[in-house]
Amino acid sequence: MKNFIIYFLTGGIVTSLIVMAEQSGYRLISGFAALVPVFTIVSYYFIGDANDGLAVAQHSKFVLFGTVVSWIPYMLTVAYLSSRLGAHKAIFIGLIVFAILCLLYLLIVYHYKLFQ
Repeated sequence: MKNFIIYFLTGGIVTSLIVMAEQSGYRLISGFAALVPVFTIVSYYFIGDANDGLAVAQHSKFVLFGTVVSWIPYMLTVAYLSSRLGAHKAIFIGLIVFAILCLLYLLIVYHYKLFQ
């Protein structure tokens, strides 16, 4: 249980630092930090500790393809709709797009037993 608390705090601290940099006018730093795959770095570090390099390799392939299928359409939706509907509505609609595509992706991955 102690490890999960450390994982949670690590992710929260990094996210808070990115938001703080953006709000302080350091857009270059916050933009760079937002582009860094923070959650995958932290996750893979701990997955590697708990399992091995093979688990990280399989998971990274799973995430790479999942990113193309679900995250890119999410970002395109937010980019397109933010100036038209506002950020909150665009993010909400983007999350719906993400959830639908992600669910379809997961169903296909588990049905065909991919990335195992």
